[in-house]
Amino acid sequence: MEIILDKLRDIEIRYRELEGQLSDPKIVSKQGLYQKLAKEHADLRELVETIREYNKVRKQIEEYEGVLAEGDEDLKTIVKEEMPQLKQKKSDLEEKLNILLLPKDPNDNKNVFLEIRAGTGGDEAGLFAGDLFRMYARYAESQSWKVEVVSSSSAGGIGGFKEIIAQIEGNGAYSRLKYESGVHRVQRVPVTEAQGRIHTSAVTVAIMPEAEDVEVNIDPNDLRIDVYRSTGHGGQSVNTTDSAVRITHLPTGLVVTCQDEKSQLKNKAKAMKVLRARLYDTIVQKQNAEMSEARKNQVGSGDRSERIRTYNFPQGRVTDHRINMTRYDLDSFLNGNISAMIDALAAHYQAESLK
Repeated sequence: MEIILDKLRDIEIRYRELEGQLSDPKIVSKQGLYQKLAKEHADLRELVETIREYNKVRKQIEEYEGVLAEGDEDLKTIVKEEMPQLKQKKSDLEEKLNILLLPKDPNDNKNVFLEIRAGTGGDEAGLFAGDLFRMYARYAESQSWKVEVVSSSSAGGIGGFKEIIAQIEGNGAYSRLKYESGVHRVQRVPVTEAQGRIHTSAVTVAIMPEAEDVEVNIDPNDLRIDVYRSTGHGGQSVNTTDSAVRITHLPTGLVVTCQDEKSQLKNKAKAMKVLRARLYDTIVQKQNAEMSEARKNQVGSGDRSERIRTYNFPQGRVTDHRINMTRYDLDSFLNGNISAMIDALAAHYQAESLK
């Protein structure tokens, strides 16, 4: 415990140093440095506030122990009544400090690319892909995040998507959505089912942090860029100009297409963003897999080969299989009210990390 207390003292000293630096006119005038120090100060704020509260409780417990050792009987009676609550508070603060001291995921504050693809189940899988996209879009709206569709392909005449890729911009987007990667299973009676039988379909979701140019170095010689005429909705320019772009990353075989914009340059820029995110995600997944193997757990691995959640319409329930959590508010859940599930997943993976 002494090692941890020393670390806590060092953190509080650093916090006070930052407060002094942020009020220094010389540093305020250097915008880049000031922003960097301000971010570090903001990142430490909750931890330092918890440290101060923890130290206050520890000091109060020491004072109470002194009273129990040599105080008068009336004081001892009061202290004995209050001591269990203080010790519980100390224990709760220690648990909170352990979580706050966990290494932060460097991608947590990044924007994300959301990819949803219909899997097994034909038209029904395409319809559910559309349901999931609306669910995430509504959740993003509740968080004041911006959602922009990068590319999409429809699932046919009854609606839905074979595939849809969207960029979600907002503070902490990756930290909240990163647990959504995986296979999402739906059980319901399709609109095309005359016999009323329940069908099971699957949709895959991928959440990828947006990568900066400096994080993924792409050699232009490794790219094949094809342009072609857009298809589907898009106004008068559709089928009249070669505005759609397909980029193939030759070393990995990754292919990204974008045709939602009328401008070829804009489509190319969007496609490059998605490609960069996919390559970066490959690196992150490899690192997570190596860490997971070394630590004998699956924290943050985002393994997409396994079913992570089932949406059962006849029973009105949604079950996350990673944490065995079931909710019976499926309609509300699909309307974007998914915060409680995300909170539970975050708490689960924090507990796994603490192990």
